[in-house]
Amino acid sequence: MNPVYLFDLASRHVSWASFRQMVVTGNIANANTPGYQAQDVKPFTDVLDNVNLTMARTSSGHIDVDDAPDGATETTAADSRDVTYSGNSVSLDQELIKADDISRSVSLDVGVERAFHRMLMTSVGAGSASS
Repeated sequence: MNPVYLFDLASRHVSWASFRQMVVTGNIANANTPGYQAQDVKPFTDVLDNVNLTMARTSSGHIDVDDAPDGATETTAADSRDVTYSGNSVSLDQELIKADDISRSVSLDVGVERAFHRMLMTSVGAGSASS
């Protein structure tokens, strides 16, 4: 079984989110630029799909992935950007929604890192007190 490096994963997600935030702010900054085409970054889940992780059923009470119901498929949202008469495809509403999503995902990453840091510090403190 391969180890999962939670801090590394959270750190990579924060790096991805900061790059996406830079792209989104660039879109917002160019909202009035004629001919500007809005850009976005590949979703982080696509990055994770390229990592070779296998699920393991370690207990008979766990759900077997092979028994998952048929018809469960991955869906993608349609691109709802409208190109204006100036050729600009930036939708401020869409960009602000993306910015909020980025903010929430970074807050989650920071919360996970804090919780695991506290857990590690507690285990180190408890281990040194018993010596």
